[in-house]
Amino acid sequence: MDLILWRHAEAEDGPPDFTRELTEKGRKQADKMAIFLRRHLPANTRILVSPATRTQQTAAALSADFTLVPTIAPGASVHAVLQAVRWPNAGGTVLVVGHQPTLGSVAAQLLGCEHESLRIRKSGLWWLSRPEGSSETSLRLAIIPDFL
Repeated sequence: MDLILWRHAEAEDGPPDFTRELTEKGRKQADKMAIFLRRHLPANTRILVSPATRTQQTAAALSADFTLVPTIAPGASVHAVLQAVRWPNAGGTVLVVGHQPTLGSVAAQLLGCEHESLRIRKSGLWWLSRPEGSSETSLRLAIIPDFL
């Protein structure tokens, strides 16, 4: 199974947190990453998105075909994200568009750093993989839009 963690792009500051929209820079970041993803994602990738406005706008740069998952909203637990994606048994590829620090904590746990959190930058993408039958997760790719 492949799990891709995509942090939302840059958003406006201030409350209310749930309805913050992407900035102009954020829209450009999301567009750059979406171009990259279109070239590399398998056709049957499931896209799961936090219901926050900024994550929906980030995902929409890639596709309108995504599923809103309330359990991966800001402040979600690692367990909630892994349960939503059905890790590691779902098979295929799942793309999660979500938030820090949750996504960094998911990456840390899957890479064996359970008591740590990793920082995923805005519109950053971490692609993790666990082959069927394996108990080891590997990092296939970590990239930010500035490098595309």
